[in-house]
Amino acid sequence: MGRAMFYHLTGTPLEATLPRLLERSLEAGWQVDLRGRDRARLETLDDRLWLGAEEGFLPHGLEGGAHDARQPVLLTTSSEARPGTACLMAIDAAEVTAEEAARMERVCILFDGHDDMQLTAARAQWRALTGAGTVAEYWAQDDGRWERKMSTAG
Repeated sequence: MGRAMFYHLTGTPLEATLPRLLERSLEAGWQVDLRGRDRARLETLDDRLWLGAEEGFLPHGLEGGAHDARQPVLLTTSSEARPGTACLMAIDAAEVTAEEAARMERVCILFDGHDDMQLTAARAQWRALTGAGTVAEYWAQDDGRWERKMSTAG
């Protein structure tokens, strides 16, 4: 069973946080699905990830290409992860089921701390996943640094 990591974004926007999390996942050898709810939002993130060349190349693709199955990182609105996906990252209140979390090495739920809808959705995700037995950690920024504030692990 995987672990769900909840990232409460308050000081650093998603566009700045996401590349580092994706890099770490790729370093672990994981295939990643980045799940969002809005195609236009994913297109914007796709553009931003390509522009970040000074930090290094981050191989990824936007759902709907000829090689979706082979992409190390796939930006998608699909409610189902690709076969072989080890890490699922959910943004903008995209849903992750407990069954999915159980199949993954890692689930990352990133939510904007200034968006009431995303806060409410993240709280509901926490209750649903931990209620189903998923080990979860809650991370928040403190003076610009990420700090683990809560964990359900023993």
